[in-house]
Amino acid sequence: MARRIKPLIYVFWEGETEQAYTKFLKSAFEDVAVIKIPPNSGLFIEAERMFKNNAEYRNNIGVTDEIWFFFDTEIEKAQHWDGNYQIIKRLRRLHKRGIKVRLLMTTACVEYWLLLHYERVRPSIVSPADKARIKENVKRHIPLYEKGDLKSTCEIARNYETAIENGKWTLVSLVDDGLPTREDNDTRNRWLYQGTHTFTTVHEAIEFLIGLRR
Repeated sequence: MARRIKPLIYVFWEGETEQAYTKFLKSAFEDVAVIKIPPNSGLFIEAERMFKNNAEYRNNIGVTDEIWFFFDTEIEKAQHWDGNYQIIKRLRRLHKRGIKVRLLMTTACVEYWLLLHYERVRPSIVSPADKARIKENVKRHIPLYEKGDLKSTCEIARNYETAIENGKWTLVSLVDDGLPTREDNDTRNRWLYQGTHTFTTVHEAIEFLIGLRR
């Protein structure tokens, strides 16, 4: 029986909590995937720069299976979709086999994704006060949680099975609002990235990792 080769995944992150959560995924799924986490924050421009200028990344292009971007959506970011999408298309074409690009998006603050590990809620998250309220709700479950704290973030992340179900629910709830139903395609991602709805897609990446075990 041939040995299965683990997929190589690079995860570019926006904030320290996204980095901490990715470290959990790296450890939890090391049996089925090789997850690489860049040392510095940065998303689309950073990824293109690293694959162009960093020897390690450039040398791994031929064996890179997926590139993930883990970040929050904000209404003021909506105008940047077209430029970021051009980078996504260039990254996909880095080698002829094609590289899968996933957007791990959550509305307004990563704490909403964390809250879904405990609660099925979909509040409006627009103002700084809204974001602070979401963080306080997370702290009701994990009082020691602070942004970027690895220990408390990993404690939350262990409940990822609940978060997967609640994450699916956030997207199903948007179908009547016009959400394109084809999973993780460009039309749907643009709709989510540029919209004002409360949602997450992070669970889809974790479902992919779980699927590697089957």
